Amino acid sequence: MAGFSAVGRMDGLLLVAVAALAVIGTMLVWSSTRTWAPGATGLVKKHILNLVIGAVLAGTTTMVDYRALRICAPLVYVVSLVGLFLVITPLGSTVNGAHSWIMLGGGFAFQPSEFAKVGLVMMLAMLLAKPATGTDRPRGMDVWIALVISAFTMGLVMFQPDFGTTMVLGVITAGSIVIAGIRKRWIGGLALSAVGAAAAVWFLDVLEPYQIARFTAFLNPASDPRGVGYNSTQSLIAIGSGELFGKGLFDGGQTTGRFVPEQHTDFIFTVAGEEFGFLGSVTVVALLGVILVRGVRIAQECGDRFGTLVAGAIVCWLAFQSFINIGMTVGIMPITGLPLPFVSYGGTATFANMIAVGLLQAIHIRKHQF
Repeated sequence: MAGFSAVGRMDGLLLVAVAALAVIGTMLVWSSTRTWAPGATGLVKKHILNLVIGAVLAGTTTMVDYRALRICAPLVYVVSLVGLFLVITPLGSTVNGAHSWIMLGGGFAFQPSEFAKVGLVMMLAMLLAKPATGTDRPRGMDVWIALVISAFTMGLVMFQPDFGTTMVLGVITAGSIVIAGIRKRWIGGLALSAVGAAAAVWFLDVLEPYQIARFTAFLNPASDPRGVGYNSTQSLIAIGSGELFGKGLFDGGQTTGRFVPEQHTDFIFTVAGEEFGFLGSVTVVALLGVILVRGVRIAQECGDRFGTLVAGAIVCWLAFQSFINIGMTVGIMPITGLPLPFVSYGGTATFANMIAVGLLQAIHIRKHQF
């Protein structure tokens, strides 16, 4: 009875938006893989299986009292770190230039950095939820600890190297600290530190050559349209050719011809632009906007600081990743290899996103309980 009651109190609009994006994503994955994937529908079947597993994870997370998860936050964080360490061992594998994967066999792979997002969200919320005596701000020592564990996590991910996920983890950290209510001088200091760290990464040759090439292509894709600027150029051609109403599902020439690399994962928004047109692309953006707006509302209505911080950090994570993914397909952001939440093909990324939705629902249905 408690389970049925919890289901009745779920955020229906959030649930519908996620489900709609999952359906649209499945159609786009099918369109972009049907001409080359094993068995024509091999990747689509695996994608649907991943969505089903993700839905189970989301439902399970929803049924758990999120305040009980506060006690488990250190364990979740440590488990995510263990996964990041395992990638460094011989168990780790390299895919598309990033040593971020653990192959499980049977065509399945595990990417620990995706679960590191969940672990970091929960750990930061636990640390920053308790305010200093007589204030509504986190204690200074807790902020320092939060920065240290965030830097440690980002360092392990950067070591892979996975610059895109590192940026997402940085946004989760910054968002959590700002939402927690630190003083403005802290925010200014952190902003300067972030600029300094970015400059150090660039000038100390931390980035791999292919990552530097992506930034070069972003600044001037026309300088080498057949080389480093190829992805950006073909992406713009695909989206622009869809015009207002699109060419129709399975009728996109750029998609069928596989002119855009990784079109079922990082560049899946180009399939939406070509086959569903401007209106279809706007629909995808609008559904993502619904998820973010509902997430903000859940954070605002929660009477518990831990729940507010978890929901707020998830919104920062999904908003930034969506903006980067869509931005790189339309040429306003550099290519970073981040999938589009709830739409792109993926296993671990899908699971992490669905767990995030489950956390939002868990906070929503218990927002007035004390």
